[in-house]
Amino acid sequence: MTSSQAAARPRPHINQYRETDRIDPLDVQYFLDAQPVGRFQWLVLLLCMLIVMLDGLDTVMIGFIAPSISSAWAIPRDALGPVMSGGLLGLAFGALTAGPMSDRFGRKTVMVGAVLFFGIWSVASAFATGVASLTVLRFLTGIGLGASMPNAATLMAEYAPPRRRALMVTAVFCGFTFGAAGGGFVSAWLIETWGWHSVLLLGGVLPVAYVPVLARWLPESARYLALKESRRVRLVGVLNRVQPGIADERTRFVSHEPARDARSPVRAILSREHAFGTVMLWICYFAGLLTVYLLGNWLPTLIRGLGFSLGEAAVVGALFQAGGTVGSVLIGWQMDRFNPHRALGATVLAGGALAWYMGASAHSFAVICVLALGIGYCMNGSNTGFCALAAGSYPTEMRATGTSWMLGVGRFGGIAGAMLGAAMLHANWGFGQVFAALAVPAAVGGAAVLLKGARHRGTFVPVSVTAGH
Repeated sequence: MTSSQAAARPRPHINQYRETDRIDPLDVQYFLDAQPVGRFQWLVLLLCMLIVMLDGLDTVMIGFIAPSISSAWAIPRDALGPVMSGGLLGLAFGALTAGPMSDRFGRKTVMVGAVLFFGIWSVASAFATGVASLTVLRFLTGIGLGASMPNAATLMAEYAPPRRRALMVTAVFCGFTFGAAGGGFVSAWLIETWGWHSVLLLGGVLPVAYVPVLARWLPESARYLALKESRRVRLVGVLNRVQPGIADERTRFVSHEPARDARSPVRAILSREHAFGTVMLWICYFAGLLTVYLLGNWLPTLIRGLGFSLGEAAVVGALFQAGGTVGSVLIGWQMDRFNPHRALGATVLAGGALAWYMGASAHSFAVICVLALGIGYCMNGSNTGFCALAAGSYPTEMRATGTSWMLGVGRFGGIAGAMLGAAMLHANWGFGQVFAALAVPAAVGGAAVLLKGARHRGTFVPVSVTAGH
C-alpha cells in the first residue's frame, strides 16, 4: 500500500490501539502515538538515560584527572590542551557520522556499537604514555561518545507519545548531568586511592559491561523497522513487547510516512523541504554550545577575577550546572504544553538578558549565585530542548541524521566557546565585557529558533507526521 493510499484511509479511534486483540491492518506510527506512558516506555527511557549518564561520565572525566596527569608526567596543564581538543573533535565526528549510519543500520545497532566503542577506547586511554597517545585515544573515545547521544534522543522520541515526547527526550539528556556530577565525586576518591588511570578504567569498564544489557533489553525502533518489508519479523516482535498480541506474521502494516527518499539522509536534511529548518537548528545549537562551553570552562576563573574565593567560585559553577538540570526537565514540559519554538526562543533570549544583567549589575555573591542558576536554567535547558525539537523535525528515514548533525555542528560551537573564552581573558576582557558579549550568541540562537517556528507555524512535528522543518 502506498503512503497516499494509506493516508486516504480513515484512521481507527485511538482506543482501538489500546486493546489487546490483534489489529489488521496496523498503522505502526499511529499505534505507537496512541500508547500511554507505560512499562515499555519507561524501560526505553531508563536504558537511554543510562547511556547518556555513561556518556556524561566519560566526557568530563578528562577534566577531573588533568591535574593528576600533569603532575605525573611533569608537564604544564596547558600542555593537555590537545587532549581536550581531540576529545571534542571526536565528539563532533562521531555525531556527524552516526546519524546516517543509524538511519541505514538501525538506532539500536549503532548505539550498542557506539557504547562498546567508547568503552574499549576509554580502557585503552588508561595505558597512554604521553600527550600524543592520549590525544589519539581520547579522539577515538569521543567518536563513540558522539555517536551514542543523538541516537538515544532519536529512539526515545520514536517511542514517547506526542503529549510527553519533549519531556521524555529532555529527561534522557538529564542523564548527562547526573553522569558528569557523579564522575566528579567518584574521580576524587579513585584518584586519591588508585591514581588517575583508575578513573579512565572505570569509564571504560562500565559501558562495556552495559553492552549485554542493551543487546538484551533495548528495543530497535519500530518506526525504523516499519520502513522495510524485510524487517517485519523483527517489527512484530517489538510491537508485541509494546502491547502483547497486537501483531503476528499475518498482520498487514500501513504507514503514513512518505515514500523513502532515494537521496542520502544528509542530502535529504538539506533538501528544499528541510534546509531552512536544518540550518536554523544548526545555528541554535552552535550558539547554545558556544555559550555553555565558554561558561563551563571559564566561569570559575571569571568569578575568581572579581575577588571571590576558590570555594565561592566552585559554588557558582555548581549552581550554573544545577540550573541546567532543572531547566532540562522543565523546558521539555513547556515544549509539550506550549508552542515549542516560542518556549525555546523565549528561554534563550531570557538567558541572554540574564547574562547581560550579570555583567552589568552583579556585585554581591548572592546575586551572582541567583543569576548563575538562572543562566544555567536557560542556556543548558534550552540546549537540551533543541535535541527534542530536532528529533521532532524530521521523518523517520532521516531523523537520526538530522538530530546527530545538529549535535555535531554544535560541538564546533563548543570548541569555539572554549577558545573564545581563552582569547577574551588573554585580551584582558573584564567580567562585564565577557557577559555582555554572551548576549550576542543568545540573541542569534533565540532569533533562529523563532524564525524556524515562524516559517513552519504551529508545528512541532509529531514523530509520525512529516512536514518541512
